[in-house]
Amino acid sequence: MTQTTVTSSTTTTTTTPSGLRSLYLIRVAFSLIWVALVVTTSASLVSTDKPTVIAAVLLVIYPLWDVIATLLERRMAGTGSTDRFGITNMVLGLATTAGMIIAAFSTIGTALLVFGIWALLSGAIQLVVAIRRQRTVGAQWPMVISGGLSVLAGASFAAMSASATSSLSTVAGYSAFGAVWFFVSVIALSIRSRREKR
Repeated sequence: MTQTTVTSSTTTTTTTPSGLRSLYLIRVAFSLIWVALVVTTSASLVSTDKPTVIAAVLLVIYPLWDVIATLLERRMAGTGSTDRFGITNMVLGLATTAGMIIAAFSTIGTALLVFGIWALLSGAIQLVVAIRRQRTVGAQWPMVISGGLSVLAGASFAAMSASATSSLSTVAGYSAFGAVWFFVSVIALSIRSRREKR
């Protein structure tokens, strides 16, 4: 999940499994820290509440981090202007960050709607990239699953954003599951690398 991120380049020939593992581990660490902060400071906020300063900062940081992670992956892969999916994902992340800044002055429900649309679209990008990358790097099935789940979760967030009972705890759960799938991907890439060395 995007954290969602998910996300990478269309040109994968120079992307190494070890580089992806390192980036994925960083994403796991970020997601777990982010989830811990949401749970301890903002998980009780429901759709009709106005975001607190802490909640607003956390909601703005999440899509912005995905932009940074995509940029790191593009540099690692050595891709340029031909990286359409990476560029699209970064533009989407920046637009979402701007949307979150606006949502921070509204309600949690508005923030969930913005987050849901972003999770859906970035998940779709992650899904496409993972399928394309499977041919060159391999071991991308966790990212395929993660991207698909992100699409479903995003649609769910958008649908429930108007419900008075929806809360930021659902977003924390989304990020936690994303961390799990990134970690599973690290394991899958490690197993593939060991098999190739034999």
